[in-house]
Amino acid sequence: MRRSRGEGSIYRRKDGLWVARYEAAGKRKYLYGKTRKIVADKLREKLASGEADLNPQEDTLRVGEYLDRWLPTVKDTVKERTWRRHEEVVRLHLKPAIGKIKIRDLNPLDVQELYRMKLNLGFSPRTVQIVHTTLYKALKQAVRWSLISRNVTEAVMPPKSQKKEVRTLSAKEVRRLLEAVKGQKFEALYVLAVTTGMRQGELLGLKWDDVDFTKGVLRVKRTIWAGQATPPKSAKGNRSVTLTRMAKEALKKHKEKR
Repeated sequence: MRRSRGEGSIYRRKDGLWVARYEAAGKRKYLYGKTRKIVADKLREKLASGEADLNPQEDTLRVGEYLDRWLPTVKDTVKERTWRRHEEVVRLHLKPAIGKIKIRDLNPLDVQELYRMKLNLGFSPRTVQIVHTTLYKALKQAVRWSLISRNVTEAVMPPKSQKKEVRTLSAKEVRRLLEAVKGQKFEALYVLAVTTGMRQGELLGLKWDDVDFTKGVLRVKRTIWAGQATPPKSAKGNRSVTLTRMAKEALKKHKEKR
């Protein structure tokens, strides 16, 4: 159900009292009550009688303008990698499609059509899920700031990703791969890949200080994503990996060449 005009100006004070803010004859005024419903009803009466006007700035705020103001507020609350993803989603997906819509007028159909458009353009369900997550977080904050009364993404179904079974190389295929890269510049990289199961970003983020030849282990301390080194996403990602004899020999040869 779409909220009544002006309900976005309702908020709760620290002492628990609910407040409704509105404009009347160019002046800002307030209504008070013990519950949100009480002040919402009072505000609707004022609006119905023509005594109150919505704050003009809030009434004209568009989705793109809001997202530009929201992004800086979350930069220090999430990891750099997460923030960069939010920024890319806002810049490449959200602002071009729904940026000009007034944030108070954005509805679930607008968002659902955005997701469908992205799928039709060839974007994967996973990409659309990331778009959904960013928009959900942004609108959730808009509700907290009393700019809107509800988060319309809660009424929208993002596409489901179809999990693809990862096919691992057979022992024969591994032997053929290692034979093919033998003596090449990045032979050690391929040896580590097939003997440790490390992710590509983790392999590319390795430094010699991470390798302990005496104990036969290497420590995963960072990953490369979008050309930059970042810490692992979780505590499990920051771990030690046991090296096989083949991996140790490949690394030693690589270090000697360098």
